[in-house]
Amino acid sequence: MPRILEFTVTDDYNGKKVIHFLRGAEKLSSSLVATLRHTPGGIMLNGEPSRTIDRIKTGDILRVTVPEKHAPAEPSSLVLQVVYEDEDIIVVNKPGNLAMHPTHNHQGDTLSNALSGYLAAKGIFVPLRAVGRLDKGTSGLVVCALNSYCAARLTESVEKTYYAVATGSFTGEGTIDKPIFRPYPDKTVRAVSENGDRAVTHWRAIKSSDGMTLLEIHLETGRTHQIRVHFSFLGAPLAGDDMYGASRELIERPALHCGRVCFIHPVTKEKINLYAPLPEDMQKLVDTIE
Repeated sequence: MPRILEFTVTDDYNGKKVIHFLRGAEKLSSSLVATLRHTPGGIMLNGEPSRTIDRIKTGDILRVTVPEKHAPAEPSSLVLQVVYEDEDIIVVNKPGNLAMHPTHNHQGDTLSNALSGYLAAKGIFVPLRAVGRLDKGTSGLVVCALNSYCAARLTESVEKTYYAVATGSFTGEGTIDKPIFRPYPDKTVRAVSENGDRAVTHWRAIKSSDGMTLLEIHLETGRTHQIRVHFSFLGAPLAGDDMYGASRELIERPALHCGRVCFIHPVTKEKINLYAPLPEDMQKLVDTIE
């Protein structure tokens, strides 16, 4: 289903070309602009078909029709907890046992399948465009764009707050700045190594007792398994994270939850703040920390 968007040319782009406005002011990707160029009626200027090289002036109205080129995943009847929804964005609270996308181990039982089923019931057929993925074992908020324009605008602009329980004693706050790499090409496991990519994790201790700490975490970078790897490196893997050295005695998955997201809506420019409380398994664990 195509999405039609309208933009008003600002003074900054008076006399410039259409492409400069679309790529500069509205941050459309080069591939999307190329698609619009070859789509009949893809770019309209004041109601008339436009080329990307046409000149624009302050107050002109540009309308673009963003096509949908990719098919959605096979729909399923899995129930989703929708936290926010409009015609451009949907935010769901993912449970900790749900994978994001279909793989050889997960067919039809992923967030992508569930979202396809939820949207199909409303007559909407788009693929999952998650702005930052969560590991299968991680619960919490996932921001999904319903068109490629919003996906591009939201990439790297969604602020997330994570909550984790580490099997170690922490007080105050700190930063972990250690590079992460993938030691085995055929495995998902990651490790700290000077040969890796820069990874920066900021943490604040909320409460701590008996060798466990509830942490609030913000990521400066977004490496795979970053939080899990960094705290394992410190000798304090997340509770339940047996991939990185913890026991599953107290919780059956890594004790990690994306509890808050904040972003500027790409279309309405409204600031969106959303919150998801800790799921039951993590809350029970947190309640044991005095």
